[in-house]
Amino acid sequence: MLSKVYSGAVFGVDAYEVEIEVDSGHGEPKVVVVGLPDAAVKESSERVWTALVNSGFRPPMARTTVNLAPADIKKEGPSFDLPIALGMLASSDQMVAQGLADWCVTGELALSGEVRRVRGVLPMALRARAEGRKGILVPPENVEEAAVVSGLAAIPVRTLREAAEFLEGKRQIGAFRVDMAEAFGGGTRYDDDYADVKGQETARRAIEVAVAGGHNILLVGPPGTGKSMLAKRVPTILPPLTLEEALETTKIHSIAGVLPAHRALVSGRPFRAPHHTISDAGLLGGGAHPVPGEVSLAHNGVLFLDELPEFHRNVLEVMRQPLEDGKVTVSRAAATVTFPCRFMLVAAMNPCPCGHYGDPQKACRCTPLQMQRYRNKISGPLLDRIDLHVEVPAMEYRQLASLEKGEPSAAIRARVVASRERQRERFGGGSDPAAPTCNAAMRARDVPRHCRLGESANLLLKNAMDDLHLSARAYDRILKVARTIADLEGRADIAEEHVAEAIQYRSLDRQYWS
Repeated sequence: MLSKVYSGAVFGVDAYEVEIEVDSGHGEPKVVVVGLPDAAVKESSERVWTALVNSGFRPPMARTTVNLAPADIKKEGPSFDLPIALGMLASSDQMVAQGLADWCVTGELALSGEVRRVRGVLPMALRARAEGRKGILVPPENVEEAAVVSGLAAIPVRTLREAAEFLEGKRQIGAFRVDMAEAFGGGTRYDDDYADVKGQETARRAIEVAVAGGHNILLVGPPGTGKSMLAKRVPTILPPLTLEEALETTKIHSIAGVLPAHRALVSGRPFRAPHHTISDAGLLGGGAHPVPGEVSLAHNGVLFLDELPEFHRNVLEVMRQPLEDGKVTVSRAAATVTFPCRFMLVAAMNPCPCGHYGDPQKACRCTPLQMQRYRNKISGPLLDRIDLHVEVPAMEYRQLASLEKGEPSAAIRARVVASRERQRERFGGGSDPAAPTCNAAMRARDVPRHCRLGESANLLLKNAMDDLHLSARAYDRILKVARTIADLEGRADIAEEHVAEAIQYRSLDRQYWS
């Protein structure tokens, strides 16, 4: 007898529907899985066989063929265990399920018949709704993310028997409901705050400008000056996620398997800080079956690269195109997938290998050759893509011993949100999905229209370009940063002082890389 069960599989950041056909015929008891299954899918026959027995069902008594359609796309992972088991029960007349085609099913099976969590449930639920399914059967740990999709019943099933009885109508399981106000509207609470940071007013101001316009920033200074402390507090002043951004970010985290159990949405902007030993595949994404890397996990959030020159040069160089395009394409022999990666880059580094170049209190021990090698680890094209280069100097004792607290993150965030709102209105208020959402994302054709300079400001920038030998990309970066500084002040026009401040944020062009 032939039965059909519908499930889903992930490709890139989206899912496609998989039709699972199960046919029980004649011959020796054997389960054959076809349709380009990987090793994990092939092994499902053994898990399903044992789970059926331990759940009180009869295992297949004849040759059983399982076909995963479409057959020309590689299937991977254990998420087909539960739908295959239900298909076997239906094909062997152990389960009479009316309307089986109304449901999408996903879940890994333990040998006991327990249903375990899987990756990519949110994109599967979105695909099930697009295909007109009534609902989706998912593991209990995944039900919150499935319930986010409106118009689709998310049914948590703990065991194989529970799933079978539900589909037969013998057991009632209510659809799980998510309180969206609690899951998303409440926002994220942070333990860190800029009020804890003493001194470093220049760096704090630069970070505020960077966040207000979505600009990339590089902090340069001796060890122990607070570079990491400043960077780790960047999420506390970022504007809140929109619902669309939250769904997009949650999909990526779900596919990568880093979304915590019983989490409906990623409600706060991500902050990713990979170690400098990371490979290019770990940073951009990859593998035989490509999965998102750190740049995609930081989508709509912050990617923090501490000790920037310690990263392998080839790893840093592959970031150049994602920084420009906001997406990364991973090509393999079997498939080519594209992951979004619009993030704010925050990097930190020492000015030299020993860390004390330019430090008035400690002498630098580095030779010119050592310093040149250290600086050459960061190429000019990559440096051009970082809008703000900021020096973080060593602090004096009186600053460290001061009991006075700095400005809290809430006050800075209020100015950032107001600035972002001005930018959103400037770029059409969200009416055009392709329009930029912040100044850093301005397209080449938008810069002349929104970053017009007066005569004095234009002359100042011309002199800076000549004296510092800046590239055309650096020119655009300065204009965008100046536009952000003006937005923070609520000014419609870019004044000379805005351009002057933006030029000051190119410290590596002025000193270290000159």
